[in-house]
Amino acid sequence: MRFGVGDTVLYGTQGVCRIERTEKQRVRGNDIEYYVLCPVYNENSTVFVPMQNDALVSKMRSILSAEDIYEMIRSMPEEDTIWIDDENQRKLSYQQLINEGDRKKLVQLIKTLYLHKLSQEKKGRKLHQSDESMLKQAEKLLYDEFALVLNIQPEEVLPFIMEQVEITKK
Repeated sequence: MRFGVGDTVLYGTQGVCRIERTEKQRVRGNDIEYYVLCPVYNENSTVFVPMQNDALVSKMRSILSAEDIYEMIRSMPEEDTIWIDDENQRKLSYQQLINEGDRKKLVQLIKTLYLHKLSQEKKGRKLHQSDESMLKQAEKLLYDEFALVLNIQPEEVLPFIMEQVEITKK
């Protein structure tokens, strides 16, 4: 899939980015053409993606529509949790899910870690640091996209989701 200047995309773990321009750079005697991405929520950063590198370009995905997001929110209560007891396996598996960026799996991951966090709090414990980090990474990826598409602030996404889930329960 080819993208154009001005398109908004998800790029790997960078999250929501705008394609600012394309440019050619000479690298080791070769002219390489790049997509120049600007992360929407980190404007001081720039990401260069070589157009000829299919593996890196494949990490660029189109943004969901508002309709897709509402459907995803409606399905959240039915999503399965994906808890893994073995801490090392959990770290590896969850990091892989984050790197893949599949939104449905990110929803499952967030739900799993959020419910585990609540369970730990009831016991007077905290979420393990690596689990907390995974939760924050997954939330950032998903919530930044939701915020952009729904025209709300990233910190408003979780309350928005909770409100929508309550509405669908009624």
